[in-house]
Amino acid sequence: MLSRDEILKPIWYAFTALDVDRNGKVSKSQLKVLSHNLCTILRIPHNSSALEEHFKDDDEGPVSTQGYMPYLNMFILDKIQANFDFNELNKMCWTLSAPKHISSKHLLISRDDTFKVWCIFNFLSEDKYPLHIVTEELEYFLRRLFAAMGCGWNEDRFEDYKMQLSAKKKHLDAWELIELIGMGHFTKGINTQTLSMGISVVHQELVMDVIKQGYMMKKGHKRKNWTERWFELHLNYMSYYVSEDLAEQKGCISLDRNCCVESLPDKDGKKNLFIIKCVEKSFEISASDKKTKQEWIQAIQDCIVRIRQGLSSPHRESRQKRRELRNRMKAEQEMMENRMRQLQLANERKQAQLEAMSKNLQEASMMGDFEEQRRLQTQNELLDQYRRDLEQEKMARMQMEEQVVEKANEVEQYWQRTQELEEMYHQLKKALDDERQAKEDEEALRKLQARLLQEEANKRLELEQIHLQQQQVLSQSRKEKEELEKERTEKERALQAAQEQLESLRRQREGAQEEYMAITKKLERAAHKTKNWKHKVSNHEGLLRTISPGSKCPTRMTNWGQAAFTDTELNEMERIWQENKNRPYDGQ
Repeated sequence: MLSRDEILKPIWYAFTALDVDRNGKVSKSQLKVLSHNLCTILRIPHNSSALEEHFKDDDEGPVSTQGYMPYLNMFILDKIQANFDFNELNKMCWTLSAPKHISSKHLLISRDDTFKVWCIFNFLSEDKYPLHIVTEELEYFLRRLFAAMGCGWNEDRFEDYKMQLSAKKKHLDAWELIELIGMGHFTKGINTQTLSMGISVVHQELVMDVIKQGYMMKKGHKRKNWTERWFELHLNYMSYYVSEDLAEQKGCISLDRNCCVESLPDKDGKKNLFIIKCVEKSFEISASDKKTKQEWIQAIQDCIVRIRQGLSSPHRESRQKRRELRNRMKAEQEMMENRMRQLQLANERKQAQLEAMSKNLQEASMMGDFEEQRRLQTQNELLDQYRRDLEQEKMARMQMEEQVVEKANEVEQYWQRTQELEEMYHQLKKALDDERQAKEDEEALRKLQARLLQEEANKRLELEQIHLQQQQVLSQSRKEKEELEKERTEKERALQAAQEQLESLRRQREGAQEEYMAITKKLERAAHKTKNWKHKVSNHEGLLRTISPGSKCPTRMTNWGQAAFTDTELNEMERIWQENKNRPYDGQ
């Protein structure tokens, strides 16, 4: 049975045709006539007072579509039986609506063909008002039309037309489709009769639900004679006529779930026989050839299977599947668009986070540059202070040369050593610059190196202060010699502890260098230079020895004069030198 949506489509055209002012409303007198005609065609008892009773609370003005729909559903559509002629309903609604939209003078097809195109449009249109047909259904209709005419399908021309529709962002209505077919937009060069035949075939298949049709011989039930009939197979029945013009119907074979179709052997001079067995009686039919016989048996069997499974006709099922596919694709597209919008929003949030991180990194870089500048400034101040200290020491040496002649050679040697220390200082500065460059690559190592260098500088300052204190002790009186000797011994112990602590710091520094040696080759060279410099400093530690009063023991002589250390101290220095010599280098 037809769905309510399919029945409503032609009625909607009839209602809009009665809407002369195009304001969506129709007078009650016209609706009475329309309702009476609908009841007559649908074979429903008509209640003339039902319309007035339904709208008794309204004014005398016209009725809109929304106002007429409850009455239509309650008093007409709810009472529909399966025995009405849907084609008659289409013709009645077409008669009302066609004259206002179609002028047959400029169309290449007949009025009957335009009616069939209109019916095909209603079958393929969406269940949304105003009615329209989507491009997929339009392509489906045109493909079937060209297949029925036996002509080739022009894909490029249709794609161009589809692009035009897409650019206009619109769909075709029924009158535009009729004009498109009637003006020969896609059928130029095709005979009018061929086009009319193709429209009829498509109309029979889609609208009239004709699954298969053709001439066959049928055996009579009373006289048992064989007569040629025109058969049309529908889902629920199989009708047969005198000829293909359908002017005189001779009978109808009802199909249900209890029916079956079987092939029969040739008999009575008839070939290609098959039988349709129903509950009440059976029908013997003879096809023209074996292929036709098999096609009819398969088609009838498919109808019976569909009836048993509660399915609709193949074309209606195909239409429903196409609609479901479009709805599913539309839902997937909407889901994809929502996903794209979510991804775009997430991308924008990520971009904002990246911009914030970039801004924070720039601020951190600026702070790092500021800290580096401040560190360099502090380092330069320390270097300037060290230079000033060296200048002061140089002035003190010059004063000592003027005062003490016998120490001239020692002062000269001291001066040469000082030059060497300055050279070492420049080398140290260069190594520190290399370390600073390397520290930019590894911040953690830079902090560790800076701390160790600062501690070495502090220890060096402590050693210099101890040396100055020892010099001041020498200027004191001999009466305090024993006390000074004790104090010198304590200071030597403190100096030895400081040297051991300095040696421990050096080892810690070497351990740190070993730990980070694999980070970069450049840092390894800087650490190696620093180690070499420290080794040279350890070899020149004689300049930092305290000057103590001479002992009664025989003194040793050096290249610079009388030695300032005892045999015990000399042995201790030789032991330390031997340990340093035997200790393997880090680079080894």
